[in-house]
Amino acid sequence: MNMPRPKAQTAALLASPEDTEAQFYEALQHADLERLMAVWADEDEVSCVHPGGPRMVGLAAIRTAFEALFQQGAVAVYPERVRRLVSGDTAIHQVLERVQVEGPAGVQSAWVIATNVYLKTAQGWRLVVHHASPGTPHDVQEVAEARAPSILH
Repeated sequence: MNMPRPKAQTAALLASPEDTEAQFYEALQHADLERLMAVWADEDEVSCVHPGGPRMVGLAAIRTAFEALFQQGAVAVYPERVRRLVSGDTAIHQVLERVQVEGPAGVQSAWVIATNVYLKTAQGWRLVVHHASPGTPHDVQEVAEARAPSILH
């Protein structure tokens, strides 16, 4: 039986903002609430905004929101394009997320723009802000252009 990992045990896995981000998205993909909460900083002012939703502040509010989300199952969300800015003990990642949803026409992709802010703490890099908004047709075009094969003459 797998036991939830306390934050202290996950610190070794969170050696960089990229490690923390990978853990966050893997937790979403597996509906693993304990793993997801382990990436958050233990700060009063951590915040999260889901697309079209209100701002949730504090670990208790964030946990409640993800508990409700995971009752519907895992979230098939994949970071497609990440732009990174690191300054000292803070990292800001702007992420184009591809969310796969099952619909009448089969599996479709929806696009979400997210900003993830990480802070280097004594326990490793931790998430302090996740703010997600619905993507636009421009964002979808950006992905299509990035995937287009390049031909050199």
